[in-house]
Amino acid sequence: MTAGSGARGAGHGEETDGYRGSGMGNGEDAGARAGEYVSAAVAGDLRAAEAGAGVPAPVAGGERDGATGAEGPSVALRFRGRVAALGDDERRALCDRATSSDVVVRERTAAIVRRVRADGDAALVAMAREFDGAELTPERLEVPRAEWRAALEDIDAGLRRAIERTIANVRTVHAAFRPKATEVESEPGIVVGRRPDPLRRVGVYAPGGRAAYPSSVIMGVVPAKVAGVEEVVLCSPPGPDGLPSAVVLAAAALADVDRVFALGGAGAIAAMAYGTAHVPRVDRIVGPGNAYVAEAKVQVSSTCAIDSPAGPSELLVIADHTADPVVVARELVAQAEHDPMAAVVCVAVGDETAEQVEAALADLVPNAERREIVEAALAGQGAVLVAQTYDEAAAFASDWAAEHLLLAIGEPEQKMVLARLRNAGTIFLGETSSVAFGDYMTGANHVLPTGGLARSYSGLSTLDFVRWTTYQRVSPQAAAKLAYDVGRFADAEGLPGHAAAARAWEKPRDGGRTRLKARALRKRLREIAAEAGGELLELGEAPNDAGDGDGAGGTPR
Repeated sequence: MTAGSGARGAGHGEETDGYRGSGMGNGEDAGARAGEYVSAAVAGDLRAAEAGAGVPAPVAGGERDGATGAEGPSVALRFRGRVAALGDDERRALCDRATSSDVVVRERTAAIVRRVRADGDAALVAMAREFDGAELTPERLEVPRAEWRAALEDIDAGLRRAIERTIANVRTVHAAFRPKATEVESEPGIVVGRRPDPLRRVGVYAPGGRAAYPSSVIMGVVPAKVAGVEEVVLCSPPGPDGLPSAVVLAAAALADVDRVFALGGAGAIAAMAYGTAHVPRVDRIVGPGNAYVAEAKVQVSSTCAIDSPAGPSELLVIADHTADPVVVARELVAQAEHDPMAAVVCVAVGDETAEQVEAALADLVPNAERREIVEAALAGQGAVLVAQTYDEAAAFASDWAAEHLLLAIGEPEQKMVLARLRNAGTIFLGETSSVAFGDYMTGANHVLPTGGLARSYSGLSTLDFVRWTTYQRVSPQAAAKLAYDVGRFADAEGLPGHAAAARAWEKPRDGGRTRLKARALRKRLREIAAEAGGELLELGEAPNDAGDGDGAGGTPR
């Protein structure tokens, strides 16, 4: 999921859906936390600048690219046509979905981070008043457990069951993938081990405002607990009553959170990264958020580990003749509704499938509850492309590196394409595997890399909540065998201290037999000399009575 890139002026409390730094639409709903949301005007300027740089403008319905055939239905898409016909500029525009924010976002975020570092709790209290309309004190930044319990008691019974089911599934899946300690013997007597040690304290951010995301609480908290994290801290923006959303508090209680703070936006990220008098410093920060939350995480990442930079939600669907075009269109609309900057693409294997998907989109989009957002996303970043083969579709998908990738193709082809795919946050096999199921309840994590970062980042897991301790053991026999070669290596790198440390463990290359023989011979010779009333002298050694004053140099022995 991924949360709002959304607009927020100087108004309070509402966070826009879009930049979920996760995968679901991290949205902090529409309105805009000052210093937290990209304005629609900024987004428009970016799009205009991109179009001015020679990137194709959105293609309206009825203007289907000749590469894919007849005139199409009336849905505006940024791109349509054959994958093979994409020029360098078009392919770059599709694949380069960088999540870095504009200069205004960076500067405002940096100012908030500096303010929190300088003024601590006082800055957090002031920002709660300024941005959320909440009157807090330093002592009231932390939400008492009694408030969690009250929220849990008031929650709808059906929603509580759904939350509990999700927690159970997420716990089961993440426990199965818990990292394990391993030892290996690289040579006889040389053992190297690697042990996962849970982080001591982790911070989880859950967006809030007009929209609340209990699923984001679960996806961050439960894997941390499964990994063995000692303390999990949750931050979520307060409403005018000074409390985060009731459903977020209920989810926190069910997920076994340790502490909850009524903090939102970039200020919450800074507080967790650096700590204040009342907010503890954490070892890692995870969770979705809008553009300002994502930027704050990047700015504090040299001090505190984060999950991954995040951007708007995205989906790529590979569909063939077996797919129901209505199902494919429904999945595209579901992700497009997150944010006008959401990116949704269908790669159809065959012209007819592409035309059917566009026709289904034309039917669904006008009736979408969030029609304006869906239309903006399709026109700005949407595409229906045609691949001639499954291999071509898989190659494009790996280049695009989607947050979510749905394979709406036949089962035999699913296995083949899955084996060829390398870059995706998570892959859904078959059209019944709706992305919505993964967003909420399959047990997989919905905090996923966006903006093409699936080329190098993975989805959130228990691995994000441990650090690895490596240990090594070398036996005396193995040390003796390593000494000579390590000494040579150190000599080559000009490190005589290293060479000396290694060679101190070196034994004679004949195993010490020559030295033992020499010692035995010397001992026997001393015994012979003693029996003869003489003395065995080492080479260059003077006799005991040499120069004893008789002028003759003493008695030779």
